[in-house]
Amino acid sequence: MGAAARVPRFRRNALNSFLAALVTLGTVAWATDLFRRAGLELYGEQFLAGILGIALALAFLAVPARRGPTIDTRVPVYDWILAAIALTAAAYVGVRYPELSGMTLVRPPDGMLTAAVVVVLGLEAIRRCVGLPMLIVVLCFIGLALLGHLLPGRLEARPVSFGQVTYYMAWDTSGIIGAPLRILATVVIAFILFGECLTRTGGSLFFTDVSLAMLGRTRGAPAKIAVFSSMLFGTISGSTVASVLTTGVVTIPMMKKAGYPPSTAAAIEAVAATGGQLMPPVMGAAAFLMAEYLAVPYAEIALAALIPAVLYYVALFIQADLEAGRLGIRADAGTEIPGLWSVLAEGWFFLLMFAVLIGALFWFQVSAELSALLAATVGAVGGLFLRYRGVGLTLRGVRDAVIGTGYTAIEILMTAVAAGMVIGTLNISGLAFGMTMNLGLVGEHSLALMLAVAAVISLILGMGMPTIGVYVLVATLIVPALVKLGVAPMAAHMFVLYYGMLSMITPPVAIGAFAAAAIAGSPPMKTGFVGCRFGWMKFVVPFLFVGSPTLLMQGSAPEIIRDLLTAATGTWLVSAGIVGYFLHDIGPWRRILAGLAGFGLLIPVSTDIALWANIGGGLIGTALLAAEWNKAGRIKAAGAGRHEPGIQ
Repeated sequence: MGAAARVPRFRRNALNSFLAALVTLGTVAWATDLFRRAGLELYGEQFLAGILGIALALAFLAVPARRGPTIDTRVPVYDWILAAIALTAAAYVGVRYPELSGMTLVRPPDGMLTAAVVVVLGLEAIRRCVGLPMLIVVLCFIGLALLGHLLPGRLEARPVSFGQVTYYMAWDTSGIIGAPLRILATVVIAFILFGECLTRTGGSLFFTDVSLAMLGRTRGAPAKIAVFSSMLFGTISGSTVASVLTTGVVTIPMMKKAGYPPSTAAAIEAVAATGGQLMPPVMGAAAFLMAEYLAVPYAEIALAALIPAVLYYVALFIQADLEAGRLGIRADAGTEIPGLWSVLAEGWFFLLMFAVLIGALFWFQVSAELSALLAATVGAVGGLFLRYRGVGLTLRGVRDAVIGTGYTAIEILMTAVAAGMVIGTLNISGLAFGMTMNLGLVGEHSLALMLAVAAVISLILGMGMPTIGVYVLVATLIVPALVKLGVAPMAAHMFVLYYGMLSMITPPVAIGAFAAAAIAGSPPMKTGFVGCRFGWMKFVVPFLFVGSPTLLMQGSAPEIIRDLLTAATGTWLVSAGIVGYFLHDIGPWRRILAGLAGFGLLIPVSTDIALWANIGGGLIGTALLAAEWNKAGRIKAAGAGRHEPGIQ
C-alpha cells in the first residue's frame, strides 16, 4: 500500500530510520499481541497515540517544510523542537488517556493543551506530507463546524466552541485516534511491509516474467503484458503512481517499440496501474476502511470487489488487443519468451506468499493484518535463502524493508489524521446528519440523479485528495443518503470508492496518466483523455453493480454467472465500438451499433427495461458478429485467390 502521488523526499539519517522502524515494529507488536504478552495492558487508543507521536516527529524530521529541486539533509532547529513537542505530547496522552477520554465535557487544562498541540502539529504535518489541498479541506470543515450554527434552514448545525472542537478532534474515538488511524496504523502498515518484502525479493520482475510468458506470443503483447503486470503489481503497491513508475519504465518503451503511439502506451499503463487498488486480494487502503464501516470481514470486501475489477481489466485487455489489430501490430516471433513453467519454478515462493495470504484471509479467517504479516514473513525467509533472477534479500535488506515501510507509512498516517479531523468536526457539529438529509432530498425522487451527484462530488474531491481521504469524506456524507434511497450498503461504498479514484486518469489532474506521460514523452492532457477512453469501464461499472448486486457476489451462483457473462459480452461489444475494430476495421454505423448492443447487455437487471435491452443487445451483437465473420471470410477468400497461379 504505497504512498500516494506526491511521494515526499525524505531526510534519511540514523534517527529518522530508527523512528521509521519503530512505526513498523510497533504495528507488528500490536498485531501479534506482544504488548499484552509482555504484561502491558494498553487501550487501543494508547497504542495509537504512541504511533501518532512517532509519525508526527518523523514528519517534521524527515519531510522538509518546503520542497525544492534538492533536499537539505540538515534538520532545522524548529523541526527538532516540533518533533520533541510531538513525542512529549504523545507520551503524556499515552499515559493519561484513560482519564482524558472521559473528560470531553470538562476539558481539563492539560487535556486541552495537549489537544491543541496535537491538532496544530497535525495540520502542519498534513500540509507537508499530504499536500495543501488536503489541509484546505480540513480547515474548511473546521470552519464549518465553528460557523455551522449560522447556516440557513436544514444546513444549520449545533453551536460548538473552538475548545469543544479541538478537544473532540484530538481525544474522541470519532476523531484523530478513530477508525481511520486505527486501520491504517495496523492493517495497512502490515500490507505495506508485505509489499516491501515482495518488491525487494524481485516480485515485480516475477510479475513481468509471468506476463511475458503467458502473453508474449499474442497480438499486441507489450500492451497486454503492461495490463497484466500492472494489475499484479498495483494490487500490492496500492499506489497508481508507484505502479506506473515501477512497471511503466519497462512496459511503456516496449509498447512504443511495438507500434503503439506514445499517448496510447502511457494511457494503457496508467489505466492498468489505477485498477490495482480495486483488484483483490490486497486492493488499496480504503478497502480496509470499508470493512470497518460495513462491520464485515475484509475477505467479504475482497470477494465483492472481484467481478467489477475483472470487468475493468477485461475491458482494458480487449481494447489493448483490438487497438493492436487496428494498428496492425502483430505477434513478435523474434522476441525471446521465457517458459511459463520455468518462471513459476524459479519464483514459486512468490506463489507461496499469495497462497499464505489468501489462505489465511479466506480459509482460516485470520485477521487481515496478521495474514499480511504471515505472508511477509514467508517472503522475507524465502528472499534470504532463495533468489529470483539473482535478486533476493540479505539481513540488511530485511532491515531496509522494515525502515522503508515506516517511511512509506508517514503519508498515509497523516491522511488518517486528516480524515479523523474531518469526521470529528462533522460529528460534534451535527453537520454530517444535516448534509446527509439534504443530499437525500436531492435524490428523493430519482436515484439516478442522486448517483450522478455522488459521482461528481467523489470525482471532484478526488482531484485534490488522496483516495483514503476522499473515501472517508464521501462515506460519511454521501453513502448514508444512498443507503436511505435503497442502495445496498456494499454497493454504495463501492460506488463512491470507484469514483473517488477516477481522478487518477481523468483530466485536469490525472496524476497517474501524467506520470506515465512523462515516461512515454507524450502530451500529459492528451494522455489523460486517451486514458479516459481506455478506462471507460471505471465510469460505468459502479452503476452496474448498484443495479445488479449479483456483480458484488450477492445472489445465487446461477444469477452471478448469468450477469457476469452478459456484462462481459457487453464489455466486449462496447470496447469494439470505441476502438473501431472487430475482426477488422468497422465503420461509424457499425461502431454505433456495437456500442448500443453492448450497453443493452450492460443494463442492470433491476431496471424495468433490462430484459428487453438485454435481448435487443444480444440480437444486435449476434447480427454484427455474423456479418463480421462473413466479411472476414470473403476477405480471406479474396486474399487466397490473389495468390493462386495465373491470377494477378
